[in-house]
Amino acid sequence: MADHDFTGLRAMYINCTLKRSPERSHTEGLLELSTAIMRKHGVEVEVLRAVDHEIATGVYPDMTEHGWASDEWPEFYERVQASDILVICGPIWLGDNSSVTKRVIERLYGNSSELNPAGQYAFYGKVGGALITGNEDGIKHCTMNILYSLQHIGYVIPPQADAGWIGEAGPGPSYLDEGSGGPENDFTNRNTTFMTWNLMHLAKLLRDAGGIPTYGNQRRAWDEGERFDFEPLHDA
Repeated sequence: MADHDFTGLRAMYINCTLKRSPERSHTEGLLELSTAIMRKHGVEVEVLRAVDHEIATGVYPDMTEHGWASDEWPEFYERVQASDILVICGPIWLGDNSSVTKRVIERLYGNSSELNPAGQYAFYGKVGGALITGNEDGIKHCTMNILYSLQHIGYVIPPQADAGWIGEAGPGPSYLDEGSGGPENDFTNRNTTFMTWNLMHLAKLLRDAGGIPTYGNQRRAWDEGERFDFEPLHDA
């Protein structure tokens, strides 16, 4: 159906596992369910395993300008900017996001003051989501941090934009381990599917509408004196 054709949309999934390739990533096992749906409906999908690359620590666009010998983030940022959809994916450690997840969010934040051609912040008009795996509690805690961070820097978050899987409390099998029940879990499969479709629907709506309307949110115009109907309530 034409309504289910999302050709022309691009999505990037950043897998924030602590495991370098080719070691098996349980997070990648879950995100593949989502990417398969997107690819089936015409979305161009890229999956990046962040730990395989030299992404420097810091909150500036290019950390080689701040003492780091190398930094691949500027290249990845260009690919993030070329994507309509960004899904941050990762494991739970001690009930929280992985150090790699936090680094990726910090680097996104480092670019968030840049502006798009309309004078809005750089990530306006893009859609964000989150996927989490683990064998301990923390899915909601991890995803609320990711989704808050993404909306704070300009991403639009659709309904039910997160999904995840955890096993029983305490040490136990991870998502792809034999007998875990992860790939067969209906709750996880439903939420992952709903998240995927909501990301695609909202990204298409925004693309067809030309992004977020510009009135009231253009940083460049504000700096030049435009106040978008704002008036102080009290004398300064």
